[in-house]
Amino acid sequence: MNNISLLDGYYSWLLALERRAPLTVDTYRIEIRKYLEWLEKEEIPMGKLSDLSRYLAYRQNVDGLDSRSIAKAISALRSFYRFLENEGYDDNTGFVKMLERPRSYDRLPEVHKREDVDRLLAKIPTDTLPGIRNRALYELIYSSGLRISEAVSMDLTDLFLDKNLARVKGKGDKERLVIFGAEASFWLKNYLKNARQKILGHKLCNALFINKYGKRLSRKGIWKNYRKLAIEASMGTKLHTLRHTFATELLAGGADLRSVQELLGHSDITTTQIYTHIDQSHLRDSHKRYLPNLKNWSTAND
Repeated sequence: MNNISLLDGYYSWLLALERRAPLTVDTYRIEIRKYLEWLEKEEIPMGKLSDLSRYLAYRQNVDGLDSRSIAKAISALRSFYRFLENEGYDDNTGFVKMLERPRSYDRLPEVHKREDVDRLLAKIPTDTLPGIRNRALYELIYSSGLRISEAVSMDLTDLFLDKNLARVKGKGDKERLVIFGAEASFWLKNYLKNARQKILGHKLCNALFINKYGKRLSRKGIWKNYRKLAIEASMGTKLHTLRHTFATELLAGGADLRSVQELLGHSDITTTQIYTHIDQSHLRDSHKRYLPNLKNWSTAND
């Protein structure tokens, strides 16, 4: 079977049998396509641990992948070889399980101070219809710790304004309820009452957040609008930072780790644990800033 047919089969398998999220499917397919191209270029057949290690070294040294991206590449390779075994293309795929993932968090995720987020959101021009929409959108993302994909996929029926709740579809199509605060509620009501129908015109669309063409606002559109706003506010342009900030503020406010895991939609609590390290990092910064003459944190707190 040629590489194109193999990739098509793998793509269908991820969607139909593995029930992976579309974004994960696209990421895995891109990674495996690069792997197959590398095998073809090097004239190497599939099926050796040493070759997989060589490929990952190539991706790290030539393509400049960091440890987090290498970990994702390994996940894609493991998934691909499960597909091969399942389809009967290769019955000796156990070796791929021997690949060790590097530490995924060499660097802590970036977070913002609350006052900086407030300053950024206040820069949105709410005297325009797109501005009202964007304010409602980013307030909701920040207030509920949403992924961009989750905000994009929301429909009108997913919003329960009377209870300050929203239903979102996370990774693996897993649904969960999230809570949003008073500020997000205010701007969502403003958007629904004063902006959405005017943007939509005579068109029909179930999507909560729509673009000027009356269609669902895209991930690219959300990120592009945010990037422009963040540059104006002299802040980092990664929208996902709002999610990191949400989680960190919850933990700093006394929320337990399990509750934060549920709100973020993490399937594994070890993913949520990274935010405990971020919070401790903030404590260290405050200690050094306000008590510079005292000894720094002892290694016992590391």
